Amino acid sequence: MVRKKRTFLTEEFKVENWDVVKPFFEKLESREINNAHELNQWFLDRSELESVLSEDLAWRYIRMTGDTANKEFVDSFNFFVSEIQPNVAPYTNVLNKKAIESPYIEELQEQGFDILRRTLKKDFEIFREKNIPLFTQLDQEAQQYGAISGAMTVTIEGKELTLQQASDYLQSSDRHVRENAYREIVSRRLKDKDNLDDLLDKLIQLRNEVALNADFSNFRDYMFRSMGRFDYSAEDCYAFHKAVKSEVVPLLNEFAKERKQALGLDQLKPWDSNINYLGTGPLKPFETGEELEEKTIKCFTQIDPYLGECISSMKQMGHLDLVSRKGKAPGGYNYPLDETGVPFIFMNATSSLRDLVTMVHEGGHALHSFLTKDLPLNTFKQVPSEVAELASMSMELISMEYWDIFFPNTEDLIRAKREHLESIISTLPWVATIDKFQHWMYLNPEHTAEQRKDAWKSIVTEFSNSITDWTGLEESLEYLWQKQLHIFEVPFYYIEYGMAQLGAIAVWKNYKENPEMGYKAYKEALKLGYTKPIGAIYEAAGIKFDFSKENIKNLIGFVQSELSKL
Repeated sequence: MVRKKRTFLTEEFKVENWDVVKPFFEKLESREINNAHELNQWFLDRSELESVLSEDLAWRYIRMTGDTANKEFVDSFNFFVSEIQPNVAPYTNVLNKKAIESPYIEELQEQGFDILRRTLKKDFEIFREKNIPLFTQLDQEAQQYGAISGAMTVTIEGKELTLQQASDYLQSSDRHVRENAYREIVSRRLKDKDNLDDLLDKLIQLRNEVALNADFSNFRDYMFRSMGRFDYSAEDCYAFHKAVKSEVVPLLNEFAKERKQALGLDQLKPWDSNINYLGTGPLKPFETGEELEEKTIKCFTQIDPYLGECISSMKQMGHLDLVSRKGKAPGGYNYPLDETGVPFIFMNATSSLRDLVTMVHEGGHALHSFLTKDLPLNTFKQVPSEVAELASMSMELISMEYWDIFFPNTEDLIRAKREHLESIISTLPWVATIDKFQHWMYLNPEHTAEQRKDAWKSIVTEFSNSITDWTGLEESLEYLWQKQLHIFEVPFYYIEYGMAQLGAIAVWKNYKENPEMGYKAYKEALKLGYTKPIGAIYEAAGIKFDFSKENIKNLIGFVQSELSKL
């Protein structure tokens, strides 16, 4: 796929240093704008520059996370965040001011410009020059989480394994194998517990300093503003926590009781939580990364031929890095490439159901990238997380209708669907746990590591089943939060998963009732990018942006009814 021809930058332009970038910002800053048409062209030129810079940073990040031990890749990423970003930030603020103060900005009536004006105003209001070096430091510190986690390996059955690879043993039908794997993984994580505690202490203090510099009383309130959460408040998050506690947590106890009984156990331990107790042995939807690619393309083509072509294009361009290996950063992501328009999917697949879900999840993000690539401005493609995760989580459920491609055996297919639907119900309490924990941390930035541990224990207990026995494993529970990448790298980016999960269930419900109309509405909503408010985008998908107790109760009831059919 050939990228769009540049009109503002030269075709040969590369981000070699700040000196080659600076003249383009200066041109935008000094350009005279005499009418709305010229302002629109100014926005287009600015968008082109931002897209090129964004894609350059993307590739540096992709290479670094693909090989965290490669000094050249790490240095390349650090160069951008320490030499390019700090110089871009003041110009971004100046350009925002130029746009906001233009007498012609109100004349730009094309869909999306009202959202753009709102975002520019917000960014201008919270910008502080003294925060620029702090953001650089935060970027560099946060990547330490990937380096620490990427270096974690354990030895099981004489083989050195990443923690992702070792987690496959947690699905073994042999309980001794599961327990051994669990203890090995936990033991390895706990070796770095103090390092990760120290890292988070440092990040919290830096983030709190950013908030105070921008005249906010705490980092939580700063982030709500920074992330553009115009459509809901911190109080709405607390309401979500309460609704999940009352409507969803009781189901965790039901699931745990059923699991304990089916496995014939006197005590349900943490290493019993991943095994699919409905059959024998772990589910294996694929064996290799190549097989995962091929089956995903086939599955997606059944949903929508265009969707299958999207993943095929990514494969042909080498934009898929799916398999776990030593030195690779943990987690998974779909990284939009703003100039090319063809995103990159990164993950740590072994051969589990969870890997299949991750692939179709990131595939939903990829579809979103393709559907928005031709929007005129880069900023229109920068969708809020509540919309981005709607795209990915809906795809998990829609694709489930075609999982027979991964599970030709009917019994395995039923097991896979049931396990995934139960995991969706379990996701909501975990989202509430992580979100409430982050609220506490940043409203109490001077807390000690010991106080943080106590707060975590209280919160995680509130949203967990009461059946699992943690006797002798208390330390494992106390540091369970350290496996959550978002806490370190993207603070407060987690409640969106809960909101989008509710939306995804509603999209799936529509799809089940009318596949053609349900999918069409979903796709039309994604095409909007960020040219409308969140509520309007959800409405275009034929659903509500609503995380009230009543809505949660209704949607969870639908999932339960689908579970009962399996």
